[in-house]
Amino acid sequence: MKAVVFTLGCKVNEAESGAIMAALEKMGFEVSDALSPADIYVLNTCAVTREAEKKSRQLVARVKKFNQNAEIFVCGCASEKDKKAFEERGVTFVGGARDKGEVVKAVSQRFNLCGCGLQLPKQTGTRAFIKIQDGCNNFCSYCIIPYLRGREKSRSIEDILGEIAQTDCPEIVLNGINISSYGYDGKTLTHLIRALSNEKKRIRLGSLECNIITVDFLESLKNLPDFAEQFHLSLQSGSNAVLKAMNRHYTREEYLEKCGLIYKYFPQAAITTDIIAGFATETEENFEESLSIIEEARFARVHAFAFSPREGTVAFKLKDLPPEVKSGRLHRLLTAAERAQSQYIAGFIGKELDYIAEERQNGYTCGYTGNYIKVYLADEVRTGEKYRVILKEKFADGAYVYNNSKN
Repeated sequence: MKAVVFTLGCKVNEAESGAIMAALEKMGFEVSDALSPADIYVLNTCAVTREAEKKSRQLVARVKKFNQNAEIFVCGCASEKDKKAFEERGVTFVGGARDKGEVVKAVSQRFNLCGCGLQLPKQTGTRAFIKIQDGCNNFCSYCIIPYLRGREKSRSIEDILGEIAQTDCPEIVLNGINISSYGYDGKTLTHLIRALSNEKKRIRLGSLECNIITVDFLESLKNLPDFAEQFHLSLQSGSNAVLKAMNRHYTREEYLEKCGLIYKYFPQAAITTDIIAGFATETEENFEESLSIIEEARFARVHAFAFSPREGTVAFKLKDLPPEVKSGRLHRLLTAAERAQSQYIAGFIGKELDYIAEERQNGYTCGYTGNYIKVYLADEVRTGEKYRVILKEKFADGAYVYNNSKN
């Protein structure tokens, strides 16, 4: 029988879906992560925005177009938030976000198979997403995820190193809901980084919070043999007034200070971030501060999105801004973000960088440099290998290269 495990949302969901895929494969299923005809579907859903929830619900109808009689198992944040919305769509099983092993147990019981629980994630690309922790204690006023995922909990360093040792992927991404809070038996994220000091694979970090950026932390990263110099440093707003209303525990000035510290240790670093346009309390002056910080922080990439009120959060009680105000600000934010990305890439034209070839795409072999510039190589080379390339010119959302040599 064929099983499809389809994922919406964050990299944590992707890692958990990989573990579900591995468990189903061990049960004897032929497993895929692409929407296609199958006997069963596992839908790992997202609820970070209203749109993500909507897409999660629509997934049920999408898979039924492939097989009207398929068994459909749902898990993730959207089903944790609103179980009834999925039960009404006639699915086989609805689980939640906190124990993805429930869905594996449900499949084994439905088909009278020997259940084996979650396994080490099945890797389907050149990056291995290694989940190091789950949950969040921050309770930002706009965010529903802590209510769905629960309190923070981390894996032991030994478990993490054991999983890394078993993957053949050339790049490791350490991820979680809030990896900056990683803590197990007195060990912090800095201790984990130090434990990777002999790891030859490229190490990339998931989203970070301001508090983790210290001299000690940056020095531990500097000692890694192959660190991907990208710091996704969560911002959300460039306005102190809005940051306070969001329950973010830093100021604009503190954030820029952390960026400066990163550039001191990693002059070529790509600092990427998230910014929300049109938070409920945001004035035009506040928004201008978000626009201006893009240039001040020298962001390489900005993930911009409009504020989405989430029922159950503190911010849901605030008066939302008119849709046209939010969409207008989002458009301006996206324009500024595109300009910042182009300026960052332009600074590396003519320079030599390493990139890992990931896939063939529209006639090019695409992949990413350590500092997260997308590379378009006309030559067809072996994916999963690292190559030394010179960036020739800005191209699409990255850069075109004209030569390569295996590193």
